[in-house]
Amino acid sequence: MIPSLITAAAPAYFHFDSLGISPIALDIGILQIRWYSLAYIAGIMVGWWYLLKLLDRPGAPMARRHADDLVFYATLGILIGGRAAYVLFYKPELLLRPLDALKLWEGGMSFHGGVIGVTLAILYLARKNGLNWLRVHDYVACCVPFGLFFGRIANFINAELWGRETNVPWAIIFPRAGDLPRHPSQLYEAGLEGIVLFLVLAFLFWRTEARYQPGKLVGTFLLGYGLSRFSLEFFRAPDAGLEHLAWGLTMGQTLTVPMLLGGLYLIATAKGRRQRVEPIAGGQSVA
Repeated sequence: MIPSLITAAAPAYFHFDSLGISPIALDIGILQIRWYSLAYIAGIMVGWWYLLKLLDRPGAPMARRHADDLVFYATLGILIGGRAAYVLFYKPELLLRPLDALKLWEGGMSFHGGVIGVTLAILYLARKNGLNWLRVHDYVACCVPFGLFFGRIANFINAELWGRETNVPWAIIFPRAGDLPRHPSQLYEAGLEGIVLFLVLAFLFWRTEARYQPGKLVGTFLLGYGLSRFSLEFFRAPDAGLEHLAWGLTMGQTLTVPMLLGGLYLIATAKGRRQRVEPIAGGQSVA
């Protein structure tokens, strides 16, 4: 019944092509700059700026020089971890075409892999400089929603990772997804994973003492992202062949389960890790 209603109403919906959006931001002939690339640059730069704002508060876990190094390491972690996980979990056929696997500008990044990459970057930085890696992770977690927001907007501009078929008034017909209207799930994700998650973490950081309880902010991030991604998988069209795995979940939901469990654990145990915080640079001690 529902598919027939969708088909009958399809002509009344927006066609993505009519929006006049191009995945290419600038074309100068020998070089094309895509919005997808600019989204990653914007996420990293804005996140870096916000991280420095967070470090101005008393009890910061690292100095400016550490933050500058971290941006470099984290960028490598995002690119390598995000692409590697995407290829392994979603597009293993690219292993047979290594050069295609390197084409980041064509899209295809796994956030879960990016998380692993950034975590390894933080561990390396903390061990190298004698920092508390969990507290550093808390601060970085507050900055990640910027990248998620810009990334999901880039997914929409690329007309990729569209949603499931629907008849809601704001549905869009995407050019590579057939003739039926679909949820613009990329925008849902930008709102929940980007804006809402940022506001929750900002409130905890600026209005509570969460930053003095190692693991609470990164735990909140993992839980918030996990809940958002798990629920939005019901609106987002899963990758072909990965709709329902043997255990009844999509691949996106499956990869989110460890994040949910880890987030709950970090939040539940955060108070027990609180101790006197001595700042790395500037400011006073915080009990």
